Amino acid sequence: MNHFPTTTERTVTTSFPAGFLWGGATAANQVEGAYAEGGKGLSIQDVLPRGIQTPPTEAPTPDNLKLEAVDFYHRYAEDIALFAEMGFKVFRLSIAWSRIFPNGDDDAPNEEGLAFYDRVLDELERHGIEPLVTISHYETPLHLARAYGGWTNRDLIGFYERYCRTLFERYGHRVRYWLTFNEINSVLHEPFLSGGIPTPKDQLSEQDLYQAIHHELVASARATRLARELAPGAQVGCMILAMPTYPLTPDPADVVAAMQAEHANYAFGDIHCRGEYPGYLLRYFREHGIELDVTDQDREDLRHTVDFVSFSYYMSLCETADPEKKVAGLGNIMGGVPNPTLEASEWGWQIDPQGLRVVLNDYWERWQKPLFIVENGLGAVDQLVEVDGTPTVVDDYRIAYLDDHLVQVGEALADGVDLLGYTTWGCIDLVSASTAQMSKRYGFIYVDRNDDGTGSLERYRKKSFHWYRQVIATNGAMFGRRADDVAPALQH
Repeated sequence: MNHFPTTTERTVTTSFPAGFLWGGATAANQVEGAYAEGGKGLSIQDVLPRGIQTPPTEAPTPDNLKLEAVDFYHRYAEDIALFAEMGFKVFRLSIAWSRIFPNGDDDAPNEEGLAFYDRVLDELERHGIEPLVTISHYETPLHLARAYGGWTNRDLIGFYERYCRTLFERYGHRVRYWLTFNEINSVLHEPFLSGGIPTPKDQLSEQDLYQAIHHELVASARATRLARELAPGAQVGCMILAMPTYPLTPDPADVVAAMQAEHANYAFGDIHCRGEYPGYLLRYFREHGIELDVTDQDREDLRHTVDFVSFSYYMSLCETADPEKKVAGLGNIMGGVPNPTLEASEWGWQIDPQGLRVVLNDYWERWQKPLFIVENGLGAVDQLVEVDGTPTVVDDYRIAYLDDHLVQVGEALADGVDLLGYTTWGCIDLVSASTAQMSKRYGFIYVDRNDDGTGSLERYRKKSFHWYRQVIATNGAMFGRRADDVAPALQH
């Protein structure tokens, strides 16, 4: 019987398309610092000194690394110059909502905050780097969380719409690619981080959680409509945390369990791309007594669907119907059960490059909208060493990880997937969102900063910096080559 060749049976010959957007990604709260400068208000990040591992504190604390982060606020020109040296075509950044509207419900925007992002965009334009802007990246203004209950309150739709209108009017002629919410489906797992909802997870009802999700979805659709009015040349995408879920065994019950787990994430893309709630989610609502407040205007708003789908990819999951095989915490940060065929990173995230090809094919076939990989990377402990008198990091493990994933991106392109670009997560070392550590490093650029807050904040090129520069310069022709093929790591 004829069969399609597997990855191991052939070598990909499809090249990356002309104009492919290579680059890197960051978030304001993890790189900017200057949490109290330039008229900025507090965000939920400023009371998470230990990341999502511990409940929020009442006030910012001195041991919160995010308060200073890696000082991109003052060093953005230096950092963008390094991105340009790698050949970035695109840089994904987020705008801190509380830098524009310090409390979130302010009547007028903060001009100092707007001017800061003007300067950042100026610098990107000077180097010919396309900005990809995330409007809300886990940075809900703290006042909106505490005074309104975060996205459980319908008032946040209007506050977010005002914020979006301000951004589109100010930057709409300069930014072609916008993302409405970062990893919007992550609110299912981290309601405070993702939705600014201060109610502890174990006390938050599904009714309130899904009402908050509905408000975010309506706000996202309104942002899409606004962009088309105020920035007609722009494209708006949703952003999803991709977690392909495999059945743990061939047992049909496990297959159904995996399907239902996938539905929880598909729903966000289905609504963004199709403009209405899918039947499987409506069934879930019926069977769990969830009755959402959905207005006729909401239904009309949701019809404003996105231009493209972006996503992060770090791991895959397994699921089973057998309760005895569900061991919480041993698989990945977002649940599931361990996959016995995969290895894991130092932080327990299972590594599955082929899962990226699965996601790309799955999303393309499901939604038939262009895709954009806006996060992918390896968090690892890096050791700064001297090679020929120059500080660097010999991160062959990171090169191997990214190379393995890019091979699978090439496979997906050969499969016919329409892909706009690829931005690695944490192109410069930054503070981890999940653990608030600096020691969990992702970047091509090492930042001299430690978990205890010490360090000079100086920047150093890692070996992967030069590898990625070659990947971009060859438009992906170099993927499939290992660290030993990288040109001398210390050339500048």
